[in-house]
Amino acid sequence: MKFDIIIENLEKSYGTVKAVDGLNLHVDQGKMVGLIGPDGAGKTTTMRILCGLLAADAGSCKIAGLDANKETHKIRAFIGYMPQRFSLYPDLTVAENLKFFADLFQVPKDEREKRMQRLLHFSKLGPFKNRQSQALSGGMKQKLALSCTLIHTPKLLFLDEPTTGVDPVSRKEFWEILKDLKNEGVTILVSTPYMDEAAKCDEIAFVHKGKMLAKDKPENIPDLLDKSLLEIECQDFVTTSRKLSSSDKFDSVQVFGDRIHLLGNDKSEMLHSVKDILEQGSYTAKPIKPGIEDVFVELMKK
Repeated sequence: MKFDIIIENLEKSYGTVKAVDGLNLHVDQGKMVGLIGPDGAGKTTTMRILCGLLAADAGSCKIAGLDANKETHKIRAFIGYMPQRFSLYPDLTVAENLKFFADLFQVPKDEREKRMQRLLHFSKLGPFKNRQSQALSGGMKQKLALSCTLIHTPKLLFLDEPTTGVDPVSRKEFWEILKDLKNEGVTILVSTPYMDEAAKCDEIAFVHKGKMLAKDKPENIPDLLDKSLLEIECQDFVTTSRKLSSSDKFDSVQVFGDRIHLLGNDKSEMLHSVKDILEQGSYTAKPIKPGIEDVFVELMKK
C-alpha cells in the first residue's frame, strides 16, 4: 500500500460560505508538506475531510488509494490527526494519557509498553511521566498530544497548527520530532502560521479562500515572484512606510518586523524613488531575495 494523499477538485461549503473551493493537492508517500494560509483559508476543513470527520460536497480525497468519504474506518487504522485544540485529560498523568489512547486505538497489550517507552524517549517526556498533564508547559502538552497521536504508529499524520502559542525552544524540539518521523517514512501534512516552520517541509502549499495558489519546494518559492524586492532599514519604520505607501511608486509596501519590503518591476527605478521620497542618510536600502511571506502576500493579492 502506498501511503500518499490525492485531493482533486475538493469542495465544501457551510451555508453560503465556501470553505474549500476546487482544491487540488498531492502529497507523496514519506514527504512532509506544509499548508500555509490565513484564517478561513480552508486548511482545517480540508484536514477534517481527509480524516473522515466531514463529508465533502464535491471532488475526491484518496488516502493510500482509499476514499476518505466511503472508507473512513479503513483509513483511521493508519492515520493520526492532531487538531488545533487536542484534548488531553488534565487529571491524568503523562503515562496515563498514553495508556488511555493506547486502549482507544486498541494497541495490543504486548506492544503497548514498548511503544510507550519509545514515545516517552522520543518526546523527552520520560522524566515527567508521572506528572499530570495540566501541570505541563505548553510545549510539553503539545509533545504529549503528538505522542498520543502516534501511539498506534500511523503511516500518515495530519497536524493542524500544532505549535501555535508554543515557545521557540519547544517549537524547535517539536519539529525535530517531525523530521525524525519523516525520515522513518511517515507521510505528514501540517498546517502552520510560521514561515520558518514551513521552510522545513519538503514542499509548501499556499492556500487562500479554499483554493490552491501554488505548491513547490521551499528553495523554489522565491522564483514564483516575478518582481524586484527592496528592503528598507530605518529608525521610524511606521512613518517611513506611510510615506512610501502614499507615493504610489511601488506595487507593494509591507512592514516585516522592523524592516520595510518594497515590490516593483524595476530595481533601479525603485531605488531612485526611495531616494526622492526619503531624507538622505535616514535609511538604508538594498535588494534582497524574496522570502516565503513575500511570495504569499503577492500571490494572495493576485
